[in-house]
Amino acid sequence: MRKFNIRKVLDGLTAGSSSASQQQQQQQHPAGNREPEIQETLQSEHFQLCKTVRHGFPYQPSALAFDPVQKILAVGTQTGALRLFGRPGVECYCQHDSGAAVIQLQFLINEGALVSALADDTLHLWNLRQKRPAILHSLKFCRERVTFCHLPFQSKWLYVGTERGNIHIVNVESFTLSGYVIMWNKAIELSSKSHPGPVVHISDNPMDEGKLLIGFESGTVVLWDLKSKKADYRYTYDEAIHSVAWHHEGKQFICSHSDGTLTIWNVRSPAKPIQTITPHGKQLKDGKKPEPCKPILKVEFKTTRSGEPFIILSGGLSYDTVGRRPCLTVMHGKSTAVLEMDYSIVDFLTLCETPYPNDFQEPYAVVVLLEKDLVLIDLAQNGYPIFENPYPLTIHESPVTCCEYFADCPVDLIPALYSVGARQKRQGYSKKEWPINGGNWGLGVQSYPEIIITGHADGSVKFWDASAITLQVLYKLKTSKVFEKSRNKDERPNTDIVDEDPYAIQIISWCPESRMLCIAGVSAHVIIYRFSKQEVITEVIPMLEVRLLYEINDVESPEGEQAPPLPTPVGGSTPQPIPPQSHPSTSSSSSDGLRDNVPCLKVKNSPLKQSPGYQTELVIQLVWVSGEPPQQITSLAVNSSYGLVVFGNCNGIAMVDYLQKAVLLNLGTIELYGSNDPYRREPRSPRKSRQPSGAGLCDISEGTVVPEDRCKSPTSAKMSRKLSLPTDLKPDLGTILRLKGAILRMAFLDTTGCLVPPAYESWREHNVPEEKDEKEKLKKRRPVSVSPSSSQEISENQYAVICSEKQAKVISLPTQNCAYKQNITETSFVLRGDIVALSNSICLACFCANGHIMTFSLPSLRPLLDVYYLPLTNMRIARTFCFTNNGQALYLVSPTEIQRLTYSQETCENLQEMLGELFTPLETPEAPNRGFFKGLFGGGAQSLDREELFGESSSGKASRSLAQHIPGPGGIEGVKGAASGVVGELARARLALDERGQKLGDLEERTAAMLSSADSFSKHAHEMMLKYKDKKWYQF
Repeated sequence: MRKFNIRKVLDGLTAGSSSASQQQQQQQHPAGNREPEIQETLQSEHFQLCKTVRHGFPYQPSALAFDPVQKILAVGTQTGALRLFGRPGVECYCQHDSGAAVIQLQFLINEGALVSALADDTLHLWNLRQKRPAILHSLKFCRERVTFCHLPFQSKWLYVGTERGNIHIVNVESFTLSGYVIMWNKAIELSSKSHPGPVVHISDNPMDEGKLLIGFESGTVVLWDLKSKKADYRYTYDEAIHSVAWHHEGKQFICSHSDGTLTIWNVRSPAKPIQTITPHGKQLKDGKKPEPCKPILKVEFKTTRSGEPFIILSGGLSYDTVGRRPCLTVMHGKSTAVLEMDYSIVDFLTLCETPYPNDFQEPYAVVVLLEKDLVLIDLAQNGYPIFENPYPLTIHESPVTCCEYFADCPVDLIPALYSVGARQKRQGYSKKEWPINGGNWGLGVQSYPEIIITGHADGSVKFWDASAITLQVLYKLKTSKVFEKSRNKDERPNTDIVDEDPYAIQIISWCPESRMLCIAGVSAHVIIYRFSKQEVITEVIPMLEVRLLYEINDVESPEGEQAPPLPTPVGGSTPQPIPPQSHPSTSSSSSDGLRDNVPCLKVKNSPLKQSPGYQTELVIQLVWVSGEPPQQITSLAVNSSYGLVVFGNCNGIAMVDYLQKAVLLNLGTIELYGSNDPYRREPRSPRKSRQPSGAGLCDISEGTVVPEDRCKSPTSAKMSRKLSLPTDLKPDLGTILRLKGAILRMAFLDTTGCLVPPAYESWREHNVPEEKDEKEKLKKRRPVSVSPSSSQEISENQYAVICSEKQAKVISLPTQNCAYKQNITETSFVLRGDIVALSNSICLACFCANGHIMTFSLPSLRPLLDVYYLPLTNMRIARTFCFTNNGQALYLVSPTEIQRLTYSQETCENLQEMLGELFTPLETPEAPNRGFFKGLFGGGAQSLDREELFGESSSGKASRSLAQHIPGPGGIEGVKGAASGVVGELARARLALDERGQKLGDLEERTAAMLSSADSFSKHAHEMMLKYKDKKWYQF
């Protein structure tokens, strides 16, 4: 009698209890006891799960900030994520627990800290002086909605504007509210009869910290005197305000408005603006106002020592420019440059040489945050070229449809891919270095090469260097180049299979040693590529058409009685291109007018220039059968040693020799399984609605369960299946093994339990004519194979490992007995299963739809790890999750980002050292020189004792009900509590000591400099005293 297993019913129980229950279940299979014992080295302590790094463009960005001294860029998103970028290779991802949108970010410049304001009216102080930034303090506003924040340079008092129009002041050291409040009614007094709207801008006068400029949405601007607690001037304009910016001398400021105008104001002339500009408005005759334009969402006013100031703005285009792309406008003197962007502008910042607002700004670049891109514009070069972006932000250039991850690749692969990819780079970038270059790289503990391959909706395939937790694009392949593009919608023959993206990649099969690449696309096509460093021109693209179908006679009963299968014709083995066709749907049809023997896509019949890199070896397409479109390909494998590619779908399996360009095998599932066909198929005529594509080739259910009763899983839709290639083909197709659910992965182990990798042929350049000696060598050369030689005794065991959606089995060969069996899940299903190498051993790693990541030893299938990680929230995760060697895994966490994780204890321990440092101790630049006369006559910047003004002693305490202080986990207590084990504690202690040592070193240097200065001053003073000692006052 089977034992009832509680883990199968209640997901999310601890790994320990689930392991125990599974071990009990495993003991029910005495067949495993008869197998020779294999020493397994992997234990539970070798496994630990943690996230490592996140790559790609921040999904749905909403805020931007830059530290001009540390040279660090911060991006906030609508889902509460925070991404920090330093020099290429220094990146960091953090997440606000609430998941609320980030509305604004403010760096504490050169302090290693950042304030984030969220849409749920919370403020958070982040400590960036640690490798994994953490929140030190949080402040939750209870009665007011936060709309704008401003933190003056080198100040600890943060101004917070609200929806009600009030301004509160927060001490960023203690994260407590000051009793000093600027109320909206006091700010505007009788200047307006109605409420001025939310606060949209706050900034202090660059030359006088005691004067605060407050912009209200309705169009009112107030210059507030902080000491006297009253308004000095009020400026009103008819149009709503979006942003305000100061001239560095503090005598003028500029406002951007909702009608596409800019108004420039003199501080002392509140009656009307001194200038009104409509950058994109058509100037009408007779002095009339220009036509209104779209709102100018942001403006910046930056000055230069030599030359005219820069006015930079986003938005403001004329309403009649329908379909025009979003623009950034740079006005410099009399010239106006309009820079078109590919996506909507979220925010932009001008990067300047100085952090001081009261000095000439000297802008050198503009960083523009777009909806799906980050662009950096060089202001110093003519034509404003963009910088070449070194961050891996183009993952989503076309939506990712599948992913493969390869760790521990051959060492020559990355240089080879980089060299062919370098030729694909665009020209015309700025010649300067990327200016966001803060932080320091971590220590590269992992030395093995890692490659990620992404398949995309437009048919492109990208290769990425993912070594040592970084990511860099190496090479891009466009698979759609071999097909004719349809000029209009009526010509599209593929709409029966997919409405859009006919070239989308579904499965990638790659042999790193031979560099052979094989892809399966959504239009039932397979393309085989060979890597070459030479450019070639292919006169005729080699092509095969395969007719893969499942046919049942109408007289045959659904129970599947034996009936001779109809002959399935295969495509011609000669590489002939398809003749040009005006309308493929009518070009080839059966006697009753149905489309027949026609592929979904049309291969080009003109010569194809193939650049160095991956070059088309063969295109295989499944064809229509009697009005039925071909079913999508669900499994694919390539073997370079035998020159074979094999693929299958729910109708059958085909094997192709890509060297001879011939179909070797074409079997329908009825020929494979006979009366044991796993599908319950109804006889039907081709005119009836076709069976939905996607039942997997190896989707074998136990007993007589009909497919509808199976657990519905995304794997049976568009997931790849792997097929191991047999070394020889016999007419007798052997035993049928039954597993619950669709088969996801198969592999072979040798007698010692080590993985038997598929045989492969090492890569060599094919497009170079070989010498006779070379040809002889090639003839004698044998493929590299790790499988046992024929001299070994046949009595030695081998094992086949088979993983399905529900269970895993280890089959002993050649006896074909089930040696070990493990029911992975009852209530859920496995989305991805991989046999991977870890710590000089191998294991089976699985990711389940219920969010569990599990690993099992091989061959005994002992549970080693079972951790609840993340539930299947969408199909993107199911489609892209993959494990690889050395404890690495990844998936697409959003449409634009790859999340990498590790399940290796060793990698988790080394992660702290591998991560980069965001904060580097740097001297703050010197303040601008005020000059003798400005100091003498009171000109220049006026300082303000904010402590005296906003401190508790003068302004009192703020109302407790106004905001609630929440200590963050990044505080001292939080660090102690979060320390996981001795390693974490030691690492933190060492970092703290290093930091303290650095500070003490800085202090020592400063003290020495002050002593030297004091000594020098004393000496000069003594000399002056001696010089004038005996002189009378009138002799001076």
